[in-house]
Amino acid sequence: MGGLNLKTVVDLKLNNKKVILRCDLNVPMENNQITDETRIRESIETIELISNAYGKVIILSHLGRIKEENDKLKNSLQPVCQRLSELMKRSIKFIPMTRGPEVEQAVNEMEKGDIIMLENTRFEDLDGNKESSNNPELAKYWASLGDVFINDAFGTLHRAHASNVGIAEHLPSGIGLLVKKELDVLVDVMEKPQRPLLVILGGAKVSTKLGVIENLAKKADKIFIGGGMCYTFFKALGYNVGASIVDDEKVAECKRIYDLYKDKIILPTDVIVGTSYSPMSAARLTKISDIYTNDIGMDMGVETIDNLRKEILEAKTVIWNGPIGVFELDRFSNGTKKALEYLSNISGKVILGGGDTAYAAVKFGFKDSFHHISTGGGATLEFLEGKRLPGLDALLDE
Repeated sequence: MGGLNLKTVVDLKLNNKKVILRCDLNVPMENNQITDETRIRESIETIELISNAYGKVIILSHLGRIKEENDKLKNSLQPVCQRLSELMKRSIKFIPMTRGPEVEQAVNEMEKGDIIMLENTRFEDLDGNKESSNNPELAKYWASLGDVFINDAFGTLHRAHASNVGIAEHLPSGIGLLVKKELDVLVDVMEKPQRPLLVILGGAKVSTKLGVIENLAKKADKIFIGGGMCYTFFKALGYNVGASIVDDEKVAECKRIYDLYKDKIILPTDVIVGTSYSPMSAARLTKISDIYTNDIGMDMGVETIDNLRKEILEAKTVIWNGPIGVFELDRFSNGTKKALEYLSNISGKVILGGGDTAYAAVKFGFKDSFHHISTGGGATLEFLEGKRLPGLDALLDE
């Protein structure tokens, strides 16, 4: 793993050990129904390995953000536990608490191979952000429940929380099979990509991707910038972008980056603009130079999609993070859909960053079409940016 000195779950003694397993079961939910169960399915391999090795599996995960008491109602892990139990075809006991006598009793009653899941770790955020601020007392309590800690939550490696960094300070620790797989893929593509290497970046926020552009521009052959983030670049280049999303604080930075890497950066030549972020919005194809004052950039245009198609067909490795249009609305989903279609037909390695890009792949039927779809959004981005990941640093053997 690129010289990372990490123990994995297979390196640790698990027989009759209480294993605290941090998973990323933060799945999208609507009306208490799971709309994409990828992260649940991806967690099963490590859970099964520990259980089959006669370890006692204590699963921790977060789900959503918990800012007020009402948030608990729609963010309980109970439906996730039920679905995991169905997929694994075995009993998994759900404990509707994050700590206390009920948790301790459940842990003490576990037999070899048993699996239990505690309630959403972020329920602890209601009382002074204890989970998200890595409260030492909470971390020590969770660690006291186990003998070994395995972090298999790739999607939270960029966070320093009590349930990942905190617990690791108190117990023999390692990574699970999912984290190992994610790191193997990303290290491989960063250290020895087959060329040409094409990077596709989209999504609304340009601020989270500028570091990625700078880091990947040193390695990539071409970087295509689409989605909402391209309009800050266009403003930096002097174009009228109408009412499109723009980060005014990053305009100068976009100009600097574009001037530095303009031989590698590809920007759209035409776009689909709308009048509002709604299914009722009008839609118009326009050149970048003809955006009107009230226009909102919503998707890539026909010429842009064709230019991207040519780059995709030439590429041997593609990294894509962030949709290139407002794909949630049908009339503005064409760019993202077409890019998925073109990428699914090439023989090169295609790696999709998590979050919305992964969700789009599932939504449009391309879930099994690529070399790798990451389970991490922010974690993938920060890894590609070359940043250190606190959740990983806490597990390193010095």
